[in-house]
Amino acid sequence: MKIQKIKFKDKNKKYSTLIGENIIGILRTKIKFLCPNTKKIAIVFDSNVPKKFLKLVKQQLKNYEVIDILFRASEKAKSMQTVNFVLNRILSKNFNRSDLIISMGGGITSDVVGFTASIFKRGINLINIPTTLLAQVDSSIGGKTGVNSSQGKNLIGSFYQPRLVIIDTLFLKTLPHREIICGYAEILKHSIIKDKIFFKWLKKNTKNIFNKESQTLIYAIKKSCLIKMYFVNKDVNEKNIRMILNFGHTFAHAIEARSSFSNKITHGEAVLMGMILATRLSCVKKICDIEILKEIEQIYNENNLNFTFKNLNESFIKSLIPYLKNDKKNNDDKINFILLKKIGVTTNPNEFKISQDEIKKYSKVISQ
Repeated sequence: MKIQKIKFKDKNKKYSTLIGENIIGILRTKIKFLCPNTKKIAIVFDSNVPKKFLKLVKQQLKNYEVIDILFRASEKAKSMQTVNFVLNRILSKNFNRSDLIISMGGGITSDVVGFTASIFKRGINLINIPTTLLAQVDSSIGGKTGVNSSQGKNLIGSFYQPRLVIIDTLFLKTLPHREIICGYAEILKHSIIKDKIFFKWLKKNTKNIFNKESQTLIYAIKKSCLIKMYFVNKDVNEKNIRMILNFGHTFAHAIEARSSFSNKITHGEAVLMGMILATRLSCVKKICDIEILKEIEQIYNENNLNFTFKNLNESFIKSLIPYLKNDKKNNDDKINFILLKKIGVTTNPNEFKISQDEIKKYSKVISQ
């Protein structure tokens, strides 16, 4: 199968996302073309990435001065302290704006490295090589970067586009099943908010994704990236329609913050839980038919994902309220939700703002 390409372009920036299996060999040529003045390259790589993959990347960089920066990715490490550490390393090596940072890892890595690249001398070349399914379909594209605060997730950040994204499904072969679930959550979300046909395809092919069947993965990744790019291209800086990509994430980010960003729950598991809660809330607000909820829950049940919502209860929902009110989509005292009308169609941003008292009132019914 040939390399799949998705192009991003706005008035200030353009770049390509390349998708395929065992395509990392194109890195050398792409750097030479996109960053002709680069002499120094910093690879910030997730400690979870097998060393053999780091070796594959470094084989492409023999003509450059290369430094490795090990990053032990976790939500707690997604912090300003980590950003300062990376900045000090590259500043000590006299990097300049024509040099290059390569992010190699999952979504946390690309978020942190992207933010660091955006503020290093007001912007240094950046290439994303996402190594998890979640990063490949979500955080590595679109230009959103950021770190966490004690007050909530992704509250400190910037918009900064990479020069290139290379999505190689070879990296997924060693990925644990739980990490595949994380990426699948975003793939499913993209289908729910934009593409009913893709949603139906996922009903038939989800098991092949979990079995890491290469052609199925490439198709699902490309479709998912195209949907995300649709919203990004229309609203690069997330002022309006791009907020639709946050379907399920208002609850999800609150769930993660409530658990202090621990490993007890992954981002993908929180998103799966958040989408069910958002759909139930949509039914309560009478904008979504209960049959749509059942259709989504069927995918969970048939693929052993129902553990994400089996133990929800009223007190748990109420405990999320302090974190819900800090969501970055909020612009007043109410909580700004993206709700679902039907598969492929959501409400618009700022269309449904719900008070904390309303959430308390609905907490029992949406927990069941």
